[in-house]
Amino acid sequence: MEILQLRYFLTTAKLEQMTKAAEQLNIAQPSLSKTISRLEEQVGVPLFDRNGRNIRLNAYGQAFLKRVENVFFELEEAEREIRDMAGLDRGIITLAVSLTNILPEMLGAFLAEHPDVQFHQVVEPIAVMQQMLQRGEIDMCLTFAELEGTDIESKTLRTEDVYLLVPDQHALYGRESVSLHELKDEAFIGLRPIFWFREMTDRLCLRKAGFTPRTTIEVDEVDAVLLLLKQGHGVAFAPDLAWRTRMDLGKNRVRITDMGGQVNLRLAWSNRHYLSAAAQKFQQFIMDYFANLKW
Repeated sequence: MEILQLRYFLTTAKLEQMTKAAEQLNIAQPSLSKTISRLEEQVGVPLFDRNGRNIRLNAYGQAFLKRVENVFFELEEAEREIRDMAGLDRGIITLAVSLTNILPEMLGAFLAEHPDVQFHQVVEPIAVMQQMLQRGEIDMCLTFAELEGTDIESKTLRTEDVYLLVPDQHALYGRESVSLHELKDEAFIGLRPIFWFREMTDRLCLRKAGFTPRTTIEVDEVDAVLLLLKQGHGVAFAPDLAWRTRMDLGKNRVRITDMGGQVNLRLAWSNRHYLSAAAQKFQQFIMDYFANLKW
């Protein structure tokens, strides 16, 4: 059984059409058909159900497809590892984050020691980040959300309370604390419901005080939340790390007495995927960075 046969099978199985598969593989359709037929002879069963020109992956083919996908996954991982060992990879790290404001200082410190490393930043809802992590599309994820998966490992870097942030002219400005029940009629600025932090705060408000926050403005980025808040458009929930390095909101922060919610900033990665030498260095750097963080 040859790798070329498996690659041809993989493409055909994904498209379930010989003509399109042949075009994508840049080979003649008769050649593709013969290759698939020889592969079926080798495995001893048909992998596709055929009805004229139409083909459909059958139960044998579906089982075989899972194994073939694993073969190519392992080959890609092996290639990444060998390139890294041989020094052919300049060091590219793909990092998914929930909060972007913590990156400039952190990345600046790392790049001062490793100037040849390149970073690709990803900001997505947690469900998307988890899928990307499991598929090996990102190296690691820095998030407050709890990621699930048998191959996902994580380390807690920091634990924080959730505070209420209010504009300068708000009635609660200058208050030391507030209860959730006082916030029932407030207009909130928040992330869209697909984001984990929004789902968590909505759930806590409903459970602790019997209401779901009236979110009048929904955005995709924490920076937008804070800028709108500074302009007096509503109130917002946030942990310290959401605003500490962005703007001076120390006097706008109000402690919530009965929310009972804390968030853990975690670094997560997949133990199924190979981490390059650069990614491994950055992984340890992040852990040390937060261990020594003073605020």
